[in-house]
Amino acid sequence: RKSIRDASTSMTLLSCSQRSYPKIERRQFDRINSMPLSCCYIVIVASLCLLNVNLIAAFSSIPRAVFGGCATICFSTQSPSSSSSSYLTESEQETILNLRRVEKQQQQTRSGRSKDEKQREISEGRILSSSAAVQVLDFASVKDHTSKAEQALIQARQNYMNKLPHAKPYFLSSIAPSSRGTQHSVETGAATTQRIIDQQREQQQLQTPSLMGINEAVIREVGHPIGEFLQRQEDVQDVAAWLRSQAPPSLFQQQTREETESSYSPYQEQTFRNIVSQAYQESGEVTEAFAKTFYLGTQLMKEDAKKAIWAIYVWCRRTDEIVDAPRESDEEMLRDLSAWEIRLERLWEYGEVVDVLDLPLLHVRIQYPNLSIQPFSDMIRGMLMDIPELGQDRYESFEELHLYCYRVAGTVGLMSMPVFGCASGFTDDDAKEPALSLGVAFQLTNILRDVGEDASRGRIYLPQEDMARFNVTEDQIFEKRMDDNYKRLMEYEIARARRYYERAKRGVRMLSPDSRWPVQSSLDCYAQILDRIEGNDYNSLQYRAYVGKFEKLCTLPLSWYRTLEISSIFPIPGDVVGSN
Repeated sequence: RKSIRDASTSMTLLSCSQRSYPKIERRQFDRINSMPLSCCYIVIVASLCLLNVNLIAAFSSIPRAVFGGCATICFSTQSPSSSSSSYLTESEQETILNLRRVEKQQQQTRSGRSKDEKQREISEGRILSSSAAVQVLDFASVKDHTSKAEQALIQARQNYMNKLPHAKPYFLSSIAPSSRGTQHSVETGAATTQRIIDQQREQQQLQTPSLMGINEAVIREVGHPIGEFLQRQEDVQDVAAWLRSQAPPSLFQQQTREETESSYSPYQEQTFRNIVSQAYQESGEVTEAFAKTFYLGTQLMKEDAKKAIWAIYVWCRRTDEIVDAPRESDEEMLRDLSAWEIRLERLWEYGEVVDVLDLPLLHVRIQYPNLSIQPFSDMIRGMLMDIPELGQDRYESFEELHLYCYRVAGTVGLMSMPVFGCASGFTDDDAKEPALSLGVAFQLTNILRDVGEDASRGRIYLPQEDMARFNVTEDQIFEKRMDDNYKRLMEYEIARARRYYERAKRGVRMLSPDSRWPVQSSLDCYAQILDRIEGNDYNSLQYRAYVGKFEKLCTLPLSWYRTLEISSIFPIPGDVVGSN
């Protein structure tokens, strides 16, 4: 009986969801029309439903699409309440109502940031460029220590630090992980013995290399397990010691005497190079799986720079997965996020690594000593902004959204600048403003492309004041209703994003010649997403704009031409020359 009721409940939920999930309904009918035998199923199941006979479970082998289509046909002329009450118990009807209440609650804002807190952080942004068309702000190191999110992270950090078995870097610890806890072995009693076992287990977990941020979803997307080629902690630390031995003497605060004076055999060095190369290769596979346009741009770079960008992207990807992965509680997520930040700081300060995917980032840290830790720390604050009750899921103004764009996207540009390098006559300070502009442009593009998907998660990134200006409501976003008001809002936001793209183009020629084509191609390919949104009649509520690989490849020659001096004299038709 339970399976029969479950089948009936599923059919009812599908029939009642025509308004909320129009794409599902269309997909169901498309599948039905493509199946010659589906008509027979429809007649049989419709007859059973109309006779109120609970034998639907007998047809459980029928594809779900057919059941959904049948349910929609059977009850399309009835109201949701009447259709469900015809064969559902009172408890099942109450369950449906509770599900609807939960869905409604998810649509309500769960922001945990006060207005004063937001204003304090916005006011600390440093203006790099301001005009009537576009304003670029630098929010480096901006954070409100009194905020709810920051206080929660500080507490989680303190709790984690108290559990660390040593304050020194792993490779400087004089006590082996396996010997920890033996100092209490003289104690007797079952409770004491259990406490020692728990301590050893917890400390062992802290010492065991853990691919934090590489979850099942990442592995599924990549297509194979990550990091399994080197699992022993001793091997990981041996490779890290070899890398640290190549670092400038003043780069890390503490190094063992053995590291600074040790020599490695040619066989050992080749083995370590192969391990680092494999770690880079898997970093590239993660980059390709999750950021195809970004990855395409790296294919135009020199080998060392390409690998460095992969390592940086994988760190960003792992940070994002730590926050977005399903959790039992926010407390668990904050614990992992604080541990992740501590790992970052110890890598920068001591050259310490925990797992095999830390090795490429350590190598990048050594190759590019001027790479700052600040944009990495700022990105962690950006991730905090997406956490319900601590961050925010609504943005009152574009100034608030600007801060978010800096933290989750502008920071990537700052991380990449030392790798790209600057052309003669330009400095990192000169290129910073275009880099941040490109980050804002990229993130605005993501937001405009994913309005419908974000709404399904209860988030609206579109500035509230812009929505009010064009008379677009939150209910309209959640119900995914298109109208002329929404189209005008999209036109306005797309124009803003394009202004940031134009601002970013100024910085391409500030980069070293080898980096110009990769950056220009990434810019051009990503900007085409805005064209696709327009091609979809601005319907980003129900459709996700996408640029195909062939289109991206066709863009590469044009991007290359735009990096040449002659393009300012003979521009490609439609290009804006001399943009501010």
